[in-house]
Amino acid sequence: MASTPSGWTEDLLPVGGRSVFVRRGPVREGTTPVVHVHGFAISGASLMPTAVRLADRYTTIVPDLPGYGRSPRWGRTLGIPALADALLAILDALGHPQAVLVGNSMGCPIILEVAHQVPDRVERIVLVSPAGGVQNQPFVRALRQLATDAARESPRMVPVAVPDYLRFGPVNTVHLFSELTRFPSLERLLRTPVPALAVLGSRDPMMPRPSRVREIGRLAPPQVTIALIEGAAHAINFSHPGELAHVITSWLDGRPIVDDPDEPGLTRVLQLPRA
Repeated sequence: MASTPSGWTEDLLPVGGRSVFVRRGPVREGTTPVVHVHGFAISGASLMPTAVRLADRYTTIVPDLPGYGRSPRWGRTLGIPALADALLAILDALGHPQAVLVGNSMGCPIILEVAHQVPDRVERIVLVSPAGGVQNQPFVRALRQLATDAARESPRMVPVAVPDYLRFGPVNTVHLFSELTRFPSLERLLRTPVPALAVLGSRDPMMPRPSRVREIGRLAPPQVTIALIEGAAHAINFSHPGELAHVITSWLDGRPIVDDPDEPGLTRVLQLPRA
């Protein structure tokens, strides 16, 4: 198990008579907390490379959702709407009336649910490799995409991902992955009530075709920004943490998003005509 980063704490947080495992970085006074929401069948450990970098600027929190990683199950395996409710309960237990939510993969549908349900609780959202939608259908196609992505990710993901996937179990994997593929993430992004940043990887087989991305970009409201990191696959938070943290920080600060020449990957904002 990886050691706890300097200045971070790890503990079980009581949440309405239940508990979740939470990693917390140093408190940064005067900042809205940034809460990272992990993807399908994996734990928050996969998000730590990016979270640690953002913790230099923001109060940063990385929970394991119920039934994932080191968090106990809350009875049955929770679907996306129930996971959104659980995330809200975690924010309540932490005492944060508002947060910036950063999701990866299935974490994106979860934070979109929260943003649509209670937009006053969400300052901004960051969708990193948002999974779900027609590009991941039918289910067999999504499984092929997942297998293709596994071959494109860093080998360093193996000791992080494999124990999480084994703990989550094959039955839960099939049921929840099927639900995930039916969630219209990009379409929900078009109706987001809060400012949103979508970050895509050019080598992510689970993302839509470039023509579909351009279509989404043309239809997106002005508060939506779409950035592309060349060379990244699906797990951008793990494989390109420095570049991703640079993109997120630039966007939160209201600065132009440009490439960080000192980090792997090449970032560009998709400049698309609006409808």
